[in-house]
Amino acid sequence: MAQPSAAEALVAQAATQVVAASPDTLDLALDTAASMLAAAAWPEVSRALVACAERTVTRAWAIGWRPADLARIVRRELGPVHQALAVDLIAAENRRHPTAALDRRWHDQLRELGADVWWPGDDAYLAEFATRQRLDRFALATAALELNRVWALLPPITPVGPAPGRPGVQRSNGPRPGEPRMLSRIRALLNKAESTEYPEEAEALTAKAQQLITQHSIDEALLTIGQPSRDTPGALRIGVDNPYESPKAMLLDAVASANRCRTVWAKEFGFCTIIGFDSDLDAVELLYTSLLVQATATMHRAGSKHHRDGAARTKSFRQSFLIAYAARIRERLTAATEQATTDAAAGRHLNPDGSSEQLTPDERLLPALAAREQAVDQTLTDMFPKLTSQRVRISNADGWHQGRAAADRAALHQGTGAITR
Repeated sequence: MAQPSAAEALVAQAATQVVAASPDTLDLALDTAASMLAAAAWPEVSRALVACAERTVTRAWAIGWRPADLARIVRRELGPVHQALAVDLIAAENRRHPTAALDRRWHDQLRELGADVWWPGDDAYLAEFATRQRLDRFALATAALELNRVWALLPPITPVGPAPGRPGVQRSNGPRPGEPRMLSRIRALLNKAESTEYPEEAEALTAKAQQLITQHSIDEALLTIGQPSRDTPGALRIGVDNPYESPKAMLLDAVASANRCRTVWAKEFGFCTIIGFDSDLDAVELLYTSLLVQATATMHRAGSKHHRDGAARTKSFRQSFLIAYAARIRERLTAATEQATTDAAAGRHLNPDGSSEQLTPDERLLPALAAREQAVDQTLTDMFPKLTSQRVRISNADGWHQGRAAADRAALHQGTGAITR
């Protein structure tokens, strides 16, 4: 068995020293370890540090974390330099896995992060990165050790898919016939709804996107009748960060429930896990993002609010605004669900281009939808056998009323599925 080089041993010692440090001794441990690395041969340290980080990232994959999760944790706890390092080191680890070993959502996350190996070789990485970020050796070594510590201390979490190179249930993560056209049409409508300054136009565009989401979900349910192995529930994670993380999680749950999905909020990590069928998960991500953009824009337009004595009450106003917005969206989606399901059961079909046609009613639809909801509920129980609920408080009546009014203007006339709790 080959012995580690001097640089590898030095990096391992420095990383272990920082990871093992208590909060009281962390600053001293960082200074000592970073000084050792900065004084050593830089190319050898660079190669060893990248290899060390790769092992840390591989461990994170094995205990349930994914690329977007690691980047989110760094964004919450560290700074911009650490974020840039994180993306590069995720890209470095990804070199070990063939494309076929990564599912669709994994690929999407890497693409959204911009995780590419841009440096000529690992022995040149630290020098190239330092030049880009205008850092000296000590500052860069400190940042790398801080990043490695955050990742190395992550606890196991419930996986939402197999890690690269590990066996797991392979769900329908690849493209399906008709999906790219449908999703691109939905995304285009929601982008327009977010950018328009006219509430009536945003209402019409969002409603049309919601109609397409509904029909796509129903089409998927009908396609799987008699083919239980064709598709099974999966999961994804969506970031829910401060400020106002609680009402944001409520809004996400409202959208997820309407799309026959279930939501579990991990407040300490800043994300929600959404459980559902693959096409429904795509819909949740698209619609939640759009509604959050619309709600935030309306909230800011409402401006800062003050009590009669002049004290600022912006925080309580915005908290209550978003809670009310989420609650009203849930109510409207519930009502819209009944109408959308009735239309589909009667054979009224909406095409991807927005046109509609009358088809022969299919009596198999409602049982198929019920079966999918039951499968999602069972998957939720399997993944999270112990769950708790949380109450939220309203502390600003004006924010509550304006939030409900904003949700009314978002006007989702066509829902996407039965809401059950």
